[in-house]
Amino acid sequence: MDCPRCKNTLIILELDEIETDYCTECGGIWFDKGELELIADNEKAVKELLSYFSKDADIKEKSISCPICKKKMDKVYVDKNKKIIIDECPEGHGLWFDKGEILELIEANEIKVKNNIISILTGIYRDKIYTKSPEEQ
Repeated sequence: MDCPRCKNTLIILELDEIETDYCTECGGIWFDKGELELIADNEKAVKELLSYFSKDADIKEKSISCPICKKKMDKVYVDKNKKIIIDECPEGHGLWFDKGEILELIEANEIKVKNNIISILTGIYRDKIYTKSPEEQ
C-alpha cells in the first residue's frame, strides 16, 4: 500500500497484535478500520473519542486519497478542542494520521490506550514523529 501523502510504500509495523502501516518518508500512520479502536482501553473510551469526530469541508489542509479505495478523504477534527485534524476515508476503510498526530491525540488525553500499546507507539514513533522537516518548521 502506498502513502496517501507522499506516495512512498508503507511498511507494516505490528504493535501487540495490531498492525499499523507507517510511512518512513513522511512519518504518517494508517489505521485500517477498527485498528484504532483496538488500542483503546475500553468501549467507553472509544465512544467518547468517536463523539469528538466532526467533519469540516472548510479545512484548508490539502486533500489526500484513501490508500485503499483512492477516494478523497474527509478532514475530521478528532479532539474536543478542534485542534487535531486527521483524514478519514468516506467509505470507512480507515484513518490517516500525519506525522505526530496520533501522539498529540494520546497526549491530549483524548484517547485512553492500553499501557503496553502506548509504550510501543511512543517507542516506535516518538523520534520519527516529533522530528519536524524543514518545511514544517
